[in-house]
Amino acid sequence: MADAIEIVIVASAFGVNAVRADGHLKWAQRARRAGAAGFEVRRELFASDAEAHPERLRALGAALADLGLWSVFSTPASLYAADGQLDTDALRLALDEAAALGARFVKLQLGGFAGKAEGAAIAAQVASRADTTGTTDTTGNASARLVVENGQLAQGGAPAQFIGLFDALAREGHAGVLGMTFDTGNWAWLDVAPLEIAAQLAPHVEYIHCKTTTGEGARRFAVAPADDDAAFRALLERLPRDVPRGIEFPFDASRIDADAARYVSWLARV
Repeated sequence: MADAIEIVIVASAFGVNAVRADGHLKWAQRARRAGAAGFEVRRELFASDAEAHPERLRALGAALADLGLWSVFSTPASLYAADGQLDTDALRLALDEAAALGARFVKLQLGGFAGKAEGAAIAAQVASRADTTGTTDTTGNASARLVVENGQLAQGGAPAQFIGLFDALAREGHAGVLGMTFDTGNWAWLDVAPLEIAAQLAPHVEYIHCKTTTGEGARRFAVAPADDDAAFRALLERLPRDVPRGIEFPFDASRIDADAARYVSWLARV
């Protein structure tokens, strides 16, 4: 029998304003009741920078562990700045905050990567956190695994950037220094067919953000995949089946708990 697929609920699925008002822990409790294995903490949903203080993050991480949840730490920061240079300050801060939380993954946007993969610098930052923090998450991992996500903007969302990044890292001898969060819905903002590039990126995918979209242009929104969405099912078949899947579409506010439980169960089976 195949191992069960771990399902993560992204905090924003419960509503951006609700998470900012009530804090992540309240909604993590709802995620656990829905049957999720993990919970994605979103830095941009902190009510203030005080919530990113190491002591506050350690307390939140301990509370998540007590619930039986492992965590993802997501930051809107980018690994590469707009000028194409590695943003070591953003990387260092993200790794430090994820370590304080005890996260399994730390997720950044790719940003302005333009062909030069600074694998040695990335590896040094990751190694320094593993050597000095001593932080472990609920799985016993020594430090958070670094992943970059395809975003909704041309900079940091183009397939060629991700293919180029992983090819360049391999040429440098730094293959595996980071992985990818494959967001199934974000490609729509760039009119990219995800099924066409999934096979090329699949070897690097370690976490999947699951959603589809409705609308067009600036009036495009994330929605839940339909039960009979053949394209979504085909996409998941091209991606690794042994990586966690995150719910990043909004739940029905009139029946949040039932909706969350339904989609956790469904996404683990689809």
